[in-house]
Amino acid sequence: MTDSANMIPTEEATLQASEEKNVHSLTKEEIAAELRRILEEKDVNAHKEVTALKQALFALRQREINEEMNSFVEAGGNPTEFSATPDETEAEAKELIAKFREMRTEYLEAEEKRLEANLEKKKAIVAEMKSIVEDADNVNQHFPRFQELQKEFRDIKEVTPSGEAEIWKEFQQVSEQFYDTLKINKELRDLDFKKNLEAKRRLIEETIALQQEEVITEASRKLQQLHAEWREIGPVVKELRESIWEEFKEASSIIHRKHQEFFDRRKEEEKNNEDAKTAICEEIENIDRASLTTFTAWEEMSEKVKELQAKWRTIGYASRKVNNELYARYRKACDDFFEAKSAYISEVKANLQSNYEKKVALSEKAESLKDAENLSAALEEVQRLQEEWKKIGSVPRKLSDAVWERFSGACRAIYDRKRKVSNERHNLENANLKAKREVIAALKEIPTDIDRREGLRQVKELQNRWNETGHVPYKMKDQLYADYRAVCDTLYGAFNTGREQERRKNFNAQLDTMKGDNRKLRSERDRLMRVLEAKQQELKTYNNNLGFFNIKSAQGNSMLKDMERKMQRIENDIKDIRAKIDMIAAEEK
Repeated sequence: MTDSANMIPTEEATLQASEEKNVHSLTKEEIAAELRRILEEKDVNAHKEVTALKQALFALRQREINEEMNSFVEAGGNPTEFSATPDETEAEAKELIAKFREMRTEYLEAEEKRLEANLEKKKAIVAEMKSIVEDADNVNQHFPRFQELQKEFRDIKEVTPSGEAEIWKEFQQVSEQFYDTLKINKELRDLDFKKNLEAKRRLIEETIALQQEEVITEASRKLQQLHAEWREIGPVVKELRESIWEEFKEASSIIHRKHQEFFDRRKEEEKNNEDAKTAICEEIENIDRASLTTFTAWEEMSEKVKELQAKWRTIGYASRKVNNELYARYRKACDDFFEAKSAYISEVKANLQSNYEKKVALSEKAESLKDAENLSAALEEVQRLQEEWKKIGSVPRKLSDAVWERFSGACRAIYDRKRKVSNERHNLENANLKAKREVIAALKEIPTDIDRREGLRQVKELQNRWNETGHVPYKMKDQLYADYRAVCDTLYGAFNTGREQERRKNFNAQLDTMKGDNRKLRSERDRLMRVLEAKQQELKTYNNNLGFFNIKSAQGNSMLKDMERKMQRIENDIKDIRAKIDMIAAEEK
């Protein structure tokens, strides 16, 4: 009969280990506690868990050392002079790991000795069974002892893996030789063969039923148990030995094939998981943190990283040889990102606080201007403060409204004061407008046919009232003054015409007294010529001064018009003098 001990694939050990506990979420203290528990329970088979705990511990410790070194360098230290601070928890954990290794080494050595001793016992049993088989003449007498030896052989369960197959093969061969040569009662032998055949057919049926098991790992584990039972069942009739074994082996091969396909799919899934997790690590590592210059940008990128973290949690394990390494890379990429975010937030908060202090200072300056005597200068300073305010960046959100209300309130107080002053000036200007309109109306009421001196007296009184009255609204100023000037010019024109006529009449009377007296006529002409020359010089002086006036201001415009009126009077005087000179010249002829 063919041996079935090697039919179970070696991957079964990998499968039975299942998914390891994710120890990377533990703290150093929790790792040390797990190691103490394993030692207290003397769990010598927890070597894989101990290895995972050791890797997690070293990863945590390395991260702490890196952070400590970064702080040391940032504080101005030389990296070559850095020495990490001893960690008591790490030292304890290392000591616990060393104790576990010693315990497991002792266990493995004892286990090896036990298995070797079991192998030697089985060899001794097989040797005695061979001696019985060699005594063919007395084989029937040895039947009870042979069965005892078979039971003793089966009761010894475990031997060294290297000797298990060979000793089982020798046991099977010697058993088959014994039953082949056994000359016992045919009924007893047939009954034993029948019972063994029924037992083996039952195992075949159970194996066929296992083919429907959905959990292939469970089916493989149960199949191992069935093969162990098969080895413990005695032989069947010689004619059925090969066929019954082939039937059992064929039923088993279907489960083996499914088991192998499961592992193939598992390896493919692990490779896909490895690729997916590597892509996530690369995506987080390749984030351009230098381009994240606002809270919004950091928050949006944080949400993206959290989505990647959520995606990571949905991805299964990668292969054992890279899974821990991938997780460490992923953890570092996430830590680096969120540490950079924290640094940015700290820097921005410092800037926000600095901006807040600057705006408080501007608010205090604005408040100090509310009662300034020079309102115009205060308004200019407020405008400058407002421009400076615009250049200052944001402040903490919880303080933003309060500092703005303080600053804008101080500015409003100054502008309210300006409006109050403007309203008072507006009311005064409207009152002045009414008064000046009354002056114009009164000027229009003066008759032009009254005595010239009386008329001029009334005009002068009203002009004095006009000059004593203050400013009027700017938009009404030019039109109002034009109306005033027009009525004054009309009155002066009327009164001056009468004056010229009176002067001309008086001069004619004076000429009548000088008729025939050429000496007096020449004397009067010379006098008039001197007056004419003086008037012409005066007019020239006015013309020269005219270029120095600034007519952009209201005061300059008023003075210019006054000067133009004086120049017009001088020109009228020159015209009158020339007329008198012409009259004298006519008398001299």
